[in-house]
Amino acid sequence: MSGAELTFHDNEFIVSKTDLNGKITYGNDLFITISGYSEKELLGAPHNILRNSEMPALIFKLLWETIKSGEEIFAYVVNKTKQGDYYWVFAHVTPSTDNDGRIIGFHSVRRKPTDHALNVIKPLYSELLRAEKSGGVSASQQRLTALLQQKGLSYEEFILAL
Repeated sequence: MSGAELTFHDNEFIVSKTDLNGKITYGNDLFITISGYSEKELLGAPHNILRNSEMPALIFKLLWETIKSGEEIFAYVVNKTKQGDYYWVFAHVTPSTDNDGRIIGFHSVRRKPTDHALNVIKPLYSELLRAEKSGGVSASQQRLTALLQQKGLSYEEFILAL
């Protein structure tokens, strides 16, 4: 990966909220600081402003399908800063609802991933990216499905076991 790897403390959390279209409506101080953007630059911007090219599209496909269906998801994500540096997070993304239960946006809390988890995720994501480059997201999904079947785990079980 290009740029420097940034990190944060185990007891810190990166928090952001988006609207239904993924536009940022809130970011805590750590989110703003680590992203390298000002709060003004972030608010109203699409969350994918932080998308790192080393991140498989499949993971974002799974994320959006899950949260738009009203379910929570956990995922490992590598983000890109304004300066071109990067940082890994273990994200917990949930839909935000109004009093009638309608989804009105999304809320993400990210913590520092463990070294063990990254030792598993980094090569997996490299493999998924290679599959995407040769056969698109469907090839990446086939590879992930095969891995999960081999392990006898659901995606959620696999991620939470790391």
